[in-house]
Amino acid sequence: MTTTDHEPLALLTSALDQVGEVLAGVGDEQQDLPTPCRSWTVAQLGDHMVHDLLQFTLAATGGTPDWSEPSPPVAGDRAAAFRKGAADLLDAWRKAGDLTGTMTLPGMGEVPARFPLDQQTAEFAVHAWDLARATGQSTDLDPQVGQASLDWIQRTLQPHFRAKEIDGGAFGPEVPIADDAPLYDRLAAFAGRHPNQV
Repeated sequence: MTTTDHEPLALLTSALDQVGEVLAGVGDEQQDLPTPCRSWTVAQLGDHMVHDLLQFTLAATGGTPDWSEPSPPVAGDRAAAFRKGAADLLDAWRKAGDLTGTMTLPGMGEVPARFPLDQQTAEFAVHAWDLARATGQSTDLDPQVGQASLDWIQRTLQPHFRAKEIDGGAFGPEVPIADDAPLYDRLAAFAGRHPNQV
């Protein structure tokens, strides 16, 4: 799928598709492996991503997710559950209508209406890398999704949003990395991951 800066739904679709592919590549014997998200195993990261789809869909349809709610274990095939949740999320965004205006977010003020989609694309891009890295799959992932996510996170992730994972932070301190490192390694490093560690 060809994407441009004006196609947030296409970028999110590609980001979700690649997570589904990486999830499908996880072996049963890999479920308890550690991930770059230090507090989660491979299975727990998969559960988190499926749960995020439900939360994001609730928000896209006008609801208020409870972000303190833990991610319940997924019964059965996580890749299938993820693809079902992804389809529901994309359907919710299609029904949401115009994404060319602005919206107001608590603590951030006025942002583009596409902000939540860009945020979700970046989150799933980083987690695709997390899961691929943890399970020995290729981290040479969709370059358009990766570049859009890196551009977005570099514009948006301010220092006061960062905290060590032990302190409950989703994004740790930026990890130094070479400018010519692979795209997704640079994305992961900016999000506080150590590209050479699991």
